[in-house]
Amino acid sequence: MGIRTLSDYVKFYVGLNMQSSISLSSFVYNEKLVLKNKLDQGKAKREHLVEGLKILDELLLEIKTTGEKAVLEKYSK
Repeated sequence: MGIRTLSDYVKFYVGLNMQSSISLSSFVYNEKLVLKNKLDQGKAKREHLVEGLKILDELLLEIKTTGEKAVLEKYSK
């Protein structure tokens, strides 16, 4: 798994240049669904998927408490 930090996820999202069509929180929720599906199917190393899910949960909590704009500004630098 190449994405290991909150900043990596935000930079990945910004790099996809889809801010006008999907919100950061929607993107994170979708990423969680993908990782949970992979976890259920055993398609990758469990510890990497669990680590990714924890990072996404942290990111969602930060979005909820500070807002998407603040999170984007903080981590996309």
